[in-house]
Order: sequence, then C-alpha cells, then structure tokens
Amino acid sequence: MTSPLSPPSPVPCAPRRSGCRRLGGPALRALLLLGSCGALSWAGVANADPLPSPSFSGPLAPNPHPFTVDAGPFGSVAVSGQVSGIGVLQTHASHAGGIGNQDGFVDLSNGQIEIQTTQGPLQFYVQAGAYSLPSLGSSYLQATKATDQLFGPVPVAYAKGVITPELTVMAGLLPTMVGAESTFTFQNVNIERGLLWNQEPAISRGVQVNYTRGPLSAAISLNDGYFSGKLNWLSGTLGYAIDSSNSISFVGAGSLSRSDKSSVATPLAQNNSSIFNLIYTHTSGPLTLTPYLQYSHVGRDDQLGINRSADTYGGALLVKYALNSEWSLGARAEYLKTTGGTCGADANCTPTNLLYGVKSDAWSLTITPTYQKGVFFARGELSYIGIGHLQPGSGFGRDFNQRDQVRALVETGILF
Repeated sequence: MTSPLSPPSPVPCAPRRSGCRRLGGPALRALLLLGSCGALSWAGVANADPLPSPSFSGPLAPNPHPFTVDAGPFGSVAVSGQVSGIGVLQTHASHAGGIGNQDGFVDLSNGQIEIQTTQGPLQFYVQAGAYSLPSLGSSYLQATKATDQLFGPVPVAYAKGVITPELTVMAGLLPTMVGAESTFTFQNVNIERGLLWNQEPAISRGVQVNYTRGPLSAAISLNDGYFSGKLNWLSGTLGYAIDSSNSISFVGAGSLSRSDKSSVATPLAQNNSSIFNLIYTHTSGPLTLTPYLQYSHVGRDDQLGINRSADTYGGALLVKYALNSEWSLGARAEYLKTTGGTCGADANCTPTNLLYGVKSDAWSLTITPTYQKGVFFARGELSYIGIGHLQPGSGFGRDFNQRDQVRALVETGILF
C-alpha cells in the first residue's frame, strides 16, 4: 500500500508509509492501557488454542495461550494484542518537518487489541488501536497521524460465515491478498515493509470467499482496492501446497472501473492499476525462504490526469532462520524497476511517477535479528536502500537528491 507523505516520499503509492510520535499524551496512555490488558491475559481468564488471526509469518510468534471470556450469546470470545515501541536512526533525512524526517526519533509502533470468535457458523474479528507502518524509502508517519490518515483506529474488522469446513465467506475491513508481507510490524520477518509492499494495497473494504481442499486453496474478493470506498476491485489468489516443505501461489488484483479518490491511503495511480504476484515458499528445518515476483500496470486515463501508462517490475527474497528457541534472524533483498510514464516534448503531459521519478529503479537489503521470550520480544534492524535512475528532487536528503539511505531500528514490546 502506499502513502503520499511529505518528502522524501517520492512514491505516490504511500498509504503504507508510517507514523511516529514521541511517547507521551495519548500514545503513552494507549500504551499503558493495552499493557494492562496484556497483564490480564498473562493471568489468564481461560487459556485457548493459538488464534488464527492476525497472521504471523515469523520469526515473532503470537502468545500460545491467549485468554477467552464467556460473552453469553456470542459464546467464547478470545482476546489478544500487541504493545510495542520503535526507535529509528537514519541518514539523509529531509528535515522538512515531522518526526519522520528527523535523524532520529522514537514512537509507538503498535498499541492494538484483537477480539474474535473462532467457533460456530458465524464468527467475527475486530482489531483496534494505534499503529505505525514503517517502510523502506518512505518518510515515517507518526503513529497518531498514521492511524488517523490511513485506516482509522479499527483497521481490520469482519464477519465470517462458515458454510462448510472448506468454504467460508468474509465481509468487512479485510487484509489484502496481494504480496508476501503483511501490514503491521509484528506480523513480518522485518520491522519495515519493503519496496514491493509499498506498491500494494494493504487493507480493503469488501467481501471475500475462501475455499480450501487438501493442498489446494483459493479465494476471490470484490473490494475497494487501496481503501477508496468504491467497490470496483477484483482480487483473487490460488495456492497449492506441493508437499510439507514447498508451496506456491499466484495472486492477481485490479480495478474494474475508474476511481478519482486520492488520499494518503489511496494513491490515485495505484488505485487505478492492476497488480500480480508469483510467490514460492520453501521450509527446511529452521530455514524458510520466500522468493516472489511482482508486476503492476497503470493504464493511461487523461480524465484522471494519468497522462501516460507505466509499469513496475520487482522481485524479492525473504529469509527467516531460527538460531534456537529464542533467537532468530530475518533478512530481505529486493529490486524494483519502473518503465513508461514519460511525456517527451508534450508540455501538457504530467509524467506518471510510481517510484523515484519516471524510469527509476531501486534496490534494498535488510537484516533483522530477533529475540523472543514468552510474550516479550526485542529486535534490531539495519536496512539500506539505493536508487538507480533518480529523477532530481525525488530522492533523499535536504535537497531530495541523495541516492541512498541507511536506517537502524529497534522495536520492543509484548504480544499478549
């Protein structure tokens, strides 16, 4: 997803960009409140099995003993959540205003709680609280602003109907099917999301039908793409588990009609595009490898001010290795290139910029060691992003002409 933040956020697809604020006031009160909820969960009203949502790709693992409460007609309701803070140091900050454009800052990365039911023919899931969505190569949007300008204090919430053990239907605020990385920091191998993720939708309003049978899984959804409010996107995924160690999936999504919505959460060009993934996962003991390819296309639409078509081509490799029961190492390498979008000598044309200017490209490396003991976790991260063909004024630094950026991050908290 994307979020058009202040420079240096050259990528118009930036609703996934994040937020930051010094811990104090509302952010600190939210942290203390959710920490209290976490303490209650440790005491345990009643232990339950590990919960299916939110998804964790590791190395972080959810609390294996979440607690449940008896909610009368709703049956058994499970409660879980996350409370975490983040610290960031970075080179080539723009100093253009906002904490995310400073050389260093701290913030609340997650202050969320999940309430859900997991049994019966009608189930529900609600995720609420504050969050920031740090992503490579994008200005950091502080948590209070990210929560307000992106998906609100209830980013994910849906009802789920279980038709048969193989067939389910979901409706509400749904996580995207697109890409190999999820929206929130605690769900992923790395603290920051990557370059490919920043081209993808993250959360959409809509209806989704899921089907699983043996090694085959499939889903199809009618939704509002990049959170536009208009149900004009069709998304689908088809996956196959080759064996216990290998799986592959194909994802496709795209707009069915024109949408003129433009906001931090809804980049105009990407919301009128189509996007595809081919994702492979291999697991061997403590090692998990997830290479994937991505392609997106934005068509010309003069009525929307998209005067030229443009494409992106990208590839990434996500790596996770468990050193022991408490320590693990995550890494990511990726490359993204844009083509098209140029105007030539047409003075009335606006170039279509999907990255760091037309025909720009970028690559990144990220490494993330992680420690988790029970519900407590701490992890560090070092990331580098380099820009190839850079359009002047679309890069990093005070003059937005720097071609690279290094970030060092620390995130710590509890998963209750």
